[in-house]
Amino acid sequence: MVHDDKMIIHLSRLADNAPVRDAVVSVVLRGSVHPTTAETDGSYTLQSKDLALPGAAAVDFLIGEGVAKESIKGTLDIGSQPGVLDDKNSSRQLWWWVLNFAVCGAAVWLFARRRKAAKDEEP
Repeated sequence: MVHDDKMIIHLSRLADNAPVRDAVVSVVLRGSVHPTTAETDGSYTLQSKDLALPGAAAVDFLIGEGVAKESIKGTLDIGSQPGVLDDKNSSRQLWWWVLNFAVCGAAVWLFARRRKAAKDEEP
């Protein structure tokens, strides 16, 4: 989980889903190796200004437990600042939906008027 410039990492064993408490975890983020701090709840914490930078970044979790070593690679997509829209087309999409509802409403209204006019003309 990433919040501002802090990442919380939870590791568990595949066999019994028990937390891994005695590992050495490092994170390669944006080309820099960042060590983590082991917490009492079994999680690992990383604090870095690189986590606050928006955009996608390659991430490599380096996990060492005794003689066993593991590398987990992926991509971390950090959103922009809160309150700022990520998609510049979202306001355009909103207006598109408003226009669609207006056109549908106008069509229903015209259809109702036409039915009423046809009903009034019947002898």
